[in-house]
Amino acid sequence: MTWEQSYVFAVLAATLGLFIWGRWRYDVVALGALLAVVAPGVVPASGAFEGFGHPAVITVAAVLVISRALQNSGMINYVARWLEKVEAGPSAQVAIIGALVAALSGFMNNVGALALLMPVVIQVARKGNRAPGELLMPLGFGSLLGGLTTMIGTPPNIIVATFRADAVGAPFSMFDFTPVGLAIAVVGTIFIAAYGWRLIPIREGGDNTDMFHIEAYTTEVLVPRKSGLSGTALGDLFSHAGEGEVTALAIIRQGKRLAQPKLTETVRINDHLLLEGSAEAVESILHNTKLTLVGNRELDVTELENADSGVVEAVVTPGSRLIRRSIAQAQLERRHGLHLLALARQGRPIRDHLRRVRVRAGDVLLLQGGTGTLSDALANLGCLPLVQREIGLHREPTPVPLIIFVAAILLGVTGLLSLPVAFTAGVVALVLSGQMRARELYQAVDWPILVLLGAMVPVGYAMEFSGAGQVLAGGVAALAVHLPPWGIVVLVLVATMFLSDVMNNAATAILMAQLALNVADKMGINADPLLMAVAIGASCAFLTPIGHQSNILVMGPGGYRFGDYWRLGLPLEALIVLVAVPMILWVWPL
Repeated sequence: MTWEQSYVFAVLAATLGLFIWGRWRYDVVALGALLAVVAPGVVPASGAFEGFGHPAVITVAAVLVISRALQNSGMINYVARWLEKVEAGPSAQVAIIGALVAALSGFMNNVGALALLMPVVIQVARKGNRAPGELLMPLGFGSLLGGLTTMIGTPPNIIVATFRADAVGAPFSMFDFTPVGLAIAVVGTIFIAAYGWRLIPIREGGDNTDMFHIEAYTTEVLVPRKSGLSGTALGDLFSHAGEGEVTALAIIRQGKRLAQPKLTETVRINDHLLLEGSAEAVESILHNTKLTLVGNRELDVTELENADSGVVEAVVTPGSRLIRRSIAQAQLERRHGLHLLALARQGRPIRDHLRRVRVRAGDVLLLQGGTGTLSDALANLGCLPLVQREIGLHREPTPVPLIIFVAAILLGVTGLLSLPVAFTAGVVALVLSGQMRARELYQAVDWPILVLLGAMVPVGYAMEFSGAGQVLAGGVAALAVHLPPWGIVVLVLVATMFLSDVMNNAATAILMAQLALNVADKMGINADPLLMAVAIGASCAFLTPIGHQSNILVMGPGGYRFGDYWRLGLPLEALIVLVAVPMILWVWPL
């Protein structure tokens, strides 16, 4: 083994370790890996940034923009309203929700499809007096299953398609993924609806009509000087919200914190109280006492009743600019006109001033702001509204984005234009037709994902340039000698699934697609079934919340913990392997 090969393996090992650790954002890690392979000349400096012009990067960006336009068009909201009216049993509800989100995810961004339906699913759960957690994990998993069915359904499919183009001169087409992906999506949805949803842990002790029935919001309030509350016991304050509805996590007094105070503890002037309870219970206390809300500034409860003011529950997405920043650093009020009323973080109680708390993906924020600016502010911050959909973009429903999208697909499928060019033309058409403003165009793009793709493509090529890929492929080929013909497909599929559960699925697709091509070359077999196994495996991240954005987004609203996902995810992944392998070998023989 040459020094270059050893060096590339070391860089890949460090990169995978950093992805799994998660301390640094994945795009930063990818840029570090890029610099690491360029600095010693493993990848020529002239080709260091060629990945940012890779067709996969262009296609992903265009699909994200078109997905946002479809969300904003209002057309799909008709389907969402119909879903709200459907009355069915638990299994039927899960089946309808799973099938609907899967159908949408096949043609738009997974997270976009999830964002459209998540508020509706929460309302459906409330209406049926059910825990949202029973429906939200099936919703998230359904969005991943639906992404398997077309080339544009998920970034890994786009990546694998373009790697095939580099290897054999022709990419997978738009619907080459459909036979295998559709079979998996149908079987997976049936399994979740018939039995799988029963494996989701729904903990006791909560009110199923409450969205956050497992952990309530944490709210910070102040005891003002003129409130007349000095010397009042906590138990007397909480009596306004109902017995057991509000808990005091801590009293912060002159810089010192009294954790878990008893109900007999009395409050003093300028005390900061960290309260945990439902939004309704905390609101009851505020309306019946003279406590003052404290988030990024002090807020009198009368401001919440302003006709021009709205309150919204929003979940923080993995790409949000708030992540790892405190509320004070984010300057919500000065920059975005928002005030933080409360924060919910499943399984992790807040015990410090809210303005000092560093935001994490999956946190749910209760925000107050002007009704005319709430929608833009949430979009700028990278947060998704959960319940009050009336704050969304106030536009008349229009079929224009859908028509442009269908036209772009037809241009690509018929071969008149390549898919990257066809979707880019669709983006231009959206702007020229007035369906998207320039600001919305750039807000729709998930820039960290594009940076990740652009940086990791040359890192994947480093395996080829150095010969490290051939060395690794030789080891896999030696192992495959002892396996039946279908064994190599199982090996690639399961390995890709495992990596996708602990690191970004796009990075997984890049590294495993390159390996699949090297293994196929070493063994002298058709690369297509191995590439298809990579595409399936990279999008089947069902064991952890960090495997995919959809999993993180439902974690807070669903009241899930990190270890809840494998209970449904493990049997689902096993079922996918059983369905995928024979389907892959039938459609794409070795």
